[in-house]
Amino acid sequence: MIPDPTVKSFLESLPFVADPFQVEALRVVSSGASVVVTAPTGAGKTLVAQGAVHLALGAGKRAFYTAPIKALSNQKFGEFRELHGADEVGLLTGDNVINGDAPIVVMTTEVLRNMIYAESPALDDLGLVVLDEVHYLQDRYRGSVWEEVIIHLDRSVPIVALSATIANPEEFTGWVGARRGDTELIVEHHRPVPLESLYLVRDRHHRSSTLAPIFTEKGKPNQEMTRLLRKGRGRYRRFATPRRTEVVEELLAEGLLPAIYFIFSRAGCDQAAETLAAANLHLTASDERTAIRNVVEERTAHIPSNDLGVLGYDSWREQLERGVAAHHAGMVPAFKETVEEVFAAGLVKVVFATDTLALGINMPARAVVLESLSRFTGEGHELLKAGDYTQLTGRAGRRGIDVRGSAVVLHSPYVPFERVADIAGAGSHPLQSSFQPTYNMAVNLVANYDRETALALLQASFASYRQQEHRRELEEGSSSGGRRRKPSATAPSAIAATSGRTSSGPSLGRVWPGGGLSYRGCSPAMC
Repeated sequence: MIPDPTVKSFLESLPFVADPFQVEALRVVSSGASVVVTAPTGAGKTLVAQGAVHLALGAGKRAFYTAPIKALSNQKFGEFRELHGADEVGLLTGDNVINGDAPIVVMTTEVLRNMIYAESPALDDLGLVVLDEVHYLQDRYRGSVWEEVIIHLDRSVPIVALSATIANPEEFTGWVGARRGDTELIVEHHRPVPLESLYLVRDRHHRSSTLAPIFTEKGKPNQEMTRLLRKGRGRYRRFATPRRTEVVEELLAEGLLPAIYFIFSRAGCDQAAETLAAANLHLTASDERTAIRNVVEERTAHIPSNDLGVLGYDSWREQLERGVAAHHAGMVPAFKETVEEVFAAGLVKVVFATDTLALGINMPARAVVLESLSRFTGEGHELLKAGDYTQLTGRAGRRGIDVRGSAVVLHSPYVPFERVADIAGAGSHPLQSSFQPTYNMAVNLVANYDRETALALLQASFASYRQQEHRRELEEGSSSGGRRRKPSATAPSAIAATSGRTSSGPSLGRVWPGGGLSYRGCSPAMC
């Protein structure tokens, strides 16, 4: 039962019945507490954000919605405008500044971080902050921004942290509670559209391709595929990575289009789109080509013709009309937004993307293709983690349209099939901190805080919290006769250490049927 009438009215206005985890999350927000929601991609975390924004507006407050990438910010900007009207919604990114004084503002997380450091007056009547895709805080280059926001944002402003499935949500929520006060965790495990992991390999001897499940019905690695690949060993390799045109032809034959085809290279995405467009595959009908042309002309009308020529406009438009496109951070905003619009409308059938379409964007993909399970990190090539696989493949499967989504992994002679199965089957990995003090952070700390407070804030990171919890668990293990328990932030003693109360006190909060834990209070040193 939802006691708050504003939440009740929001839920009753929906054309469908909200899921229990969505209702429970909104109950937490209506109580004035912060909430961490982890759920599989496509489960409906966005509804929680929409309901939270509705609550903030009902209380006469502003709401900020932050996202890690501009593509997601642009999409959420459009969604909120449809819900609340153009005058009520603003957008602040590196590319666009639109109606920044609106009651609802969609922005990149860096914009909010900068507002906090600058003590912007825009924060004075702020009633809520949504941190979408909060697990991005483990990104080695930008992740610390999320931690800075959680640490420095005024404690009176509750946050709604939305995340894909992670392996240590209790630990993360414990840290958020240590920084923000009352915080509850809502965990949803059900994925509305089941995901099937497939493996595609090209047979050089028979000049054919084999598309097979990575797992059996019992969830075990497909031994038939293992035996097949063993036959190809020798001086001349029998099996190879399928060509991009062959992959799309296979997807077309299997009815798995539209698809997002992940290639972790901007140049690779551009080249793939050019190659597929030249292959003369018939992916779009006449009316679809007309609709694409109309969108393209409308979206690029503000760009001078000379500039369009430099940007390769004619080739790009032809690719779109043939049903293929590239999408990456190196594209001009107008081109990127056009690709997003025509793909969301189901007009373009294959989009070759880096990881710009991996986070939270609602794209109607029936399948996702991973050309490689390794990517360049700036220092070297690394295999994807289980959580990365889950995040990328989570784009597959359209709720209310598809019976299942398909994740297609291409064969690589450098990654054994058994390793592919390990990554695909693990589901998620623990969320880790990427917090690193920077010159910019140091200057802001010195300018705004005294020495003791600045040092305390530097020690308030998620990484520091994990180290403290691990040290405490080791000390408890030593004091209990050498028996060492597995570190866990969900144990009553861990929560008590965070809150400064005894383990028998009320700091444990309440456990709800969906698996939520409420962390109440925090220690003076951390707050």
